[in-house]
Amino acid sequence: MAANEDQEMELEALRSIYEGDDCFKELGPTSFQYRVGENGDPKAFLIEMSWPETYPDGPPTISMNAFFNNQISPAVKQSILNKFKEQVDANLGTAMTYTLFEFAKDNKEELMENHQPISSGIAVGNDTTVETSSVTATSKIRDKKEQLTKAQKRKLADKIDHKGELPRGWNWVDVIKHLAKTGSNEDE
Repeated sequence: MAANEDQEMELEALRSIYEGDDCFKELGPTSFQYRVGENGDPKAFLIEMSWPETYPDGPPTISMNAFFNNQISPAVKQSILNKFKEQVDANLGTAMTYTLFEFAKDNKEELMENHQPISSGIAVGNDTTVETSSVTATSKIRDKKEQLTKAQKRKLADKIDHKGELPRGWNWVDVIKHLAKTGSNEDE
């Protein structure tokens, strides 16, 4: 129970500290993302942190598996996570989310010193992914033709009455077109 109170207090503090900061994103009441570096910076990375029920007495879960980090090698990611683990161990029992985010900002160059953007290895992987997703996309398109969209279902529901029948005169446009083609006239 005390841990939940600590989490609530830390959550309020984080919201007030990072209000208006584009780098900070609250994914949920116990889950956060922080982008270290600017968009387009080859040494920028994204940290995802979530609190278990035992936080701050227990360590938070820290991840670098976000798509934003796909250009960072697994060895560099593991190195960063190891340095975060040292910080977590040193701050265990206290509210540390802000401290960890600031540690990442202050030590960005040191954390990313061995970073070499992955280009050729990822390109091959992306080609495979693109082919797979394009095959999946075409099969999804094929499936969608067989099903009605939400808009089509709404339109159909608007046309039928509570008995599931189309109301009298629902196709009056077709009747008018038919009369115009056949030349029928009310005066005759």
